[in-house]
Amino acid sequence: MAKESAPPPDLHGINLIRNPSRRFPGGRKLALILSAVVFVLVSSAYYPGQVFYGSTEPTHNSHQTANAGHEDNELDCNLFNGTWVRDLERPTYTNVTCPSMPDSKNCAKYGKQMDYVNWRWKPQGCDMARFQPQLFLNIVRGKTLAFAGDSIGRNQMESLLCLLSQVEAPTKVHSDTKDKFVTWHFRYYNFTLMALWTKFLVEDSQREINGTLVESHDMHLDKLDARLAANLHEINILVVSSSRWFFRINYLYEDGKLIGCIYCSEDNITSFSAISAIQRVFRTAISNLNSRRESRLQLTVVRTATPAHFENGQWNTGGTCNRTEPVGEGTAITSTIEWEIRNVQVEEANRAQKEKKQKGRMNIEILDITKLMSMRPDAHPGIHWNNEWMRGYSDCSHWCLPGPIDIWNELLLAVLNKYRKNMEDQ
Repeated sequence: MAKESAPPPDLHGINLIRNPSRRFPGGRKLALILSAVVFVLVSSAYYPGQVFYGSTEPTHNSHQTANAGHEDNELDCNLFNGTWVRDLERPTYTNVTCPSMPDSKNCAKYGKQMDYVNWRWKPQGCDMARFQPQLFLNIVRGKTLAFAGDSIGRNQMESLLCLLSQVEAPTKVHSDTKDKFVTWHFRYYNFTLMALWTKFLVEDSQREINGTLVESHDMHLDKLDARLAANLHEINILVVSSSRWFFRINYLYEDGKLIGCIYCSEDNITSFSAISAIQRVFRTAISNLNSRRESRLQLTVVRTATPAHFENGQWNTGGTCNRTEPVGEGTAITSTIEWEIRNVQVEEANRAQKEKKQKGRMNIEILDITKLMSMRPDAHPGIHWNNEWMRGYSDCSHWCLPGPIDIWNELLLAVLNKYRKNMEDQ
């Protein structure tokens, strides 16, 4: 039988100095003082007090209030409004130390200049703590966290997997052929991490013409995606996101009846904007998550739209993303549509937060990453010919690993830290 490796270190319950009175002839009092000093120093290294969290208002320039980890050390902090500043510390992981990194996001492997990793997000009025993988795993011990969304949602899961793998190597316990539905397990922490791929969060079917699938869908605005719904009984923490697949010809249904379409030209069908459909979908998704009795959900996090950075064309018309450093807020590359998506996502999350206060339902939080990622046109994979994902086109939608997408999980850790006590009690 193979010998099991020792579990990762856990500071909870460690006696840092055993029987100190025998080691310090100056007396038990001096020994206890030294013990306390050592404990404070080591604890602060692993569990920094300044882990911030925030809430969002549905406006273009939102303002958040964040609190330090200690109630007596509160300060105002706008987590999602700030700037990218130089940081030459090596990233938490590399393409060597993260064995699960997919080739499509492994930008260093294919020769992309790595200066894009030498930046950190500096919120206005405070500093974000660096990601602490052991703290994250301690918070989610015994729980299941899932990312429900399209390939950008899976991109965030891949980032989190790399970050957490620095503490414990997880085991892949389930996967379909393209890792659209994938489950990883961290045995020591009994923590399960899932990616549930869904185009719209609601039920859909792809249309066919003469037996050939076309880039058009039938969307049921009032029905949660069946595979997402089937997994809810296992999930404690859910991160939802969706937007990219709405911008094509899609037909919209409610109560099984066609009510309209996006980008269609039929005279007898009501035309809907993609933004209005996204708003209806998020309202349906959050409402369904709230109302399911069999659900074990303790926290739902709405991650806002992330910009693509195609310049001089789109992905299939020669568009590229060749910038080599972040841009300032004044020159950030974000379309009006992406801000509109972000605003309706935040509006629906805030609506659910108010209902939660009135009816005592599950917790809702927001990862408002639209603004901070609008400044990072330098951190996409771009073009490399071995990338089967884009087949020779520039990938200016997904994000390199490691890279600024890792900040999403730093923000997620801040949210989880806020609800740590509540989740431990349930």
